[in-house]
Amino acid sequence: MGSKLKNIGLISLGVIAGIGASIQFDAIAQKSAAAPLPLEELRQLADVFGLIKSDYVEPADDKKLLTEAISGMVASLDPHSAYLDKKAYKELRESTQGKFVGLGIEVGMEDGYIKIISPIEDSPAYRAGIKAGDLVTRLDATPVKGLTLEQAVKRMRGEPNTKITLTISRKGEDKPLIIPITRQEIRVQSVKSKVVEPGYAWLRITQFQEPTVDDMAKKIAAIYAQEPNLKGLVLDLRNDPGGVLPGAIGVSAAFLPKDSVVVTTNGQLPSSKASFYAKREYYANPGNDPLARLPEALKKVPMVVLVNTGSASASEIVAGALQDYKRATIMGTQTFGKGSVQSVIALPPDRNTAVKLTTARYYTPNGRSIQARGIVPDVMVDEYSDGDGLNGLRLREADLTKHLSNDTDKSPEVTAPKVDELEEAQRIAAAEKKRKPLEYGSKDDFQLAQAINQLKGLPVQVSKVKPEIRSETDKDDKTSKDDKPDPAAGAMIKKDLKLDDKKDKKQDDMKGDKE
Repeated sequence: MGSKLKNIGLISLGVIAGIGASIQFDAIAQKSAAAPLPLEELRQLADVFGLIKSDYVEPADDKKLLTEAISGMVASLDPHSAYLDKKAYKELRESTQGKFVGLGIEVGMEDGYIKIISPIEDSPAYRAGIKAGDLVTRLDATPVKGLTLEQAVKRMRGEPNTKITLTISRKGEDKPLIIPITRQEIRVQSVKSKVVEPGYAWLRITQFQEPTVDDMAKKIAAIYAQEPNLKGLVLDLRNDPGGVLPGAIGVSAAFLPKDSVVVTTNGQLPSSKASFYAKREYYANPGNDPLARLPEALKKVPMVVLVNTGSASASEIVAGALQDYKRATIMGTQTFGKGSVQSVIALPPDRNTAVKLTTARYYTPNGRSIQARGIVPDVMVDEYSDGDGLNGLRLREADLTKHLSNDTDKSPEVTAPKVDELEEAQRIAAAEKKRKPLEYGSKDDFQLAQAINQLKGLPVQVSKVKPEIRSETDKDDKTSKDDKPDPAAGAMIKKDLKLDDKKDKKQDDMKGDKE
């Protein structure tokens, strides 16, 4: 699909914010100070500032002008770098801790309206009767039509115990539903699990947060308590937009051999040239190793990892590592392709604002860069038995303006065969309106059923659409099951970087659209 139609009928879980790796703020400051400042351009900036102050039709606020100048400067770099004001920085910190103030719904956009993907269990929206598939047409007195998803999300968030009224259009109802909801602090459970059938279990990670590794360990322990002789496990990373780096390392470490390289990074700063291992110090605090309590059999249980276009960043780290070590079969559709590292750096003097800056690229253990490529599944399987639905219309990293290039593979992307784009988009959107919302892990989950078939050695219904061709880097990968990948391949690793636990440098940073 051409990028001009990627937003038609799109159900998006939001802007993919990515993976963060802590680096020293003073190292960046020293590097900046060493470079000569472009005095002529700085004078021009001052001249424009003065011109706006003296000639603009209305008085302009000094602070607002300078803040917008900083914001524009950072945003001009790439799709994932951003200036974070006090509110945005606070929300970012809360989201990585698995909590935020809002209504408790996962949302996307459809036909200009907010579509409810799913209410979060036991949230204000859930208790108010909001259902998956509902369309929100008004927020208080404001029509949703004309708002971007981000603007709508901001309106739904607010202070605890404040109210907002949603006007809902629901299939089968003759009149709009008027539903008042009181905002509350929402704690998101990032890990779900269940035994699908005797011997086979499903483990889903919706987002990588600070509690994810602990939560996953508890869920796996519960699975083994119910099914001690586990024959196969499905790790579900579909629509997982990423999150904190330690979460991705910890999840990978649960299934990989001890001390394996999980991911490597490379950037300008010496500290950004690093490798991260399946060791406790890379995913947990001192004195706490949630993975130590897991059964040893987990390291060898047959696995399938489910991914799709919404799998990005931290979830691509996990899928890429398990694929490189041939620890699991990757199944589904090609992932988002975000292979860059964002560092969140608090700014003086009050450190209540920050810059989220792209500081490195990351690489799989075999040195593959995922940037603008993504992970190509070992087995391509559509979301439904009759096709991939809206996944074919979703944006990927390569569609974003100013995205970073893939530095290990310069060959052009090879996309799926061209069709009449508008006609195909309209056909898919019309078909999706008739389809009930998919609940991952349910009996109607086609990809999960195919994953179980794969684990049992039964036939799998593969996609009829050929995937985008892998790069030469991927084709030349001949790692066997017993061979450990070269941790430095393609990444120019100079030294290891242990995770920094300082409060003003965050191990990112995934902002999902949960309200």
